[in-house]
Amino acid sequence: MTFVVTENCIRCKYTDCVEVCPVDCFYEGPNFLVIHPDECIDCALCEPECPAEAIFSEDELPDAQQVFIEINAELAEVWPNITEKKDPLEDAEAWDGRTGKLEQLER
Repeated sequence: MTFVVTENCIRCKYTDCVEVCPVDCFYEGPNFLVIHPDECIDCALCEPECPAEAIFSEDELPDAQQVFIEINAELAEVWPNITEKKDPLEDAEAWDGRTGKLEQLER
């Protein structure tokens, strides 16, 4: 089992979760973070740190967010690793909580 970054991270990209990850399994795209499923050790430290509540354990992933299992795995292979906290995107607060953001994902 692994943890999965889901839709609410899109256009927010808070990085509080990155700071607490003991195995540095987060990868960063232009407007989204992902967790590498083969590197995640299921420690659960990242989930409570996410201000956008966008991280779920795979077994608690809402049905509507299941597509993000594949998205995390795919993009973790091509995006660079991130190990330190950065500022969120400029308009993160305005995007936090919106639905239907998948089309906003920049690959």
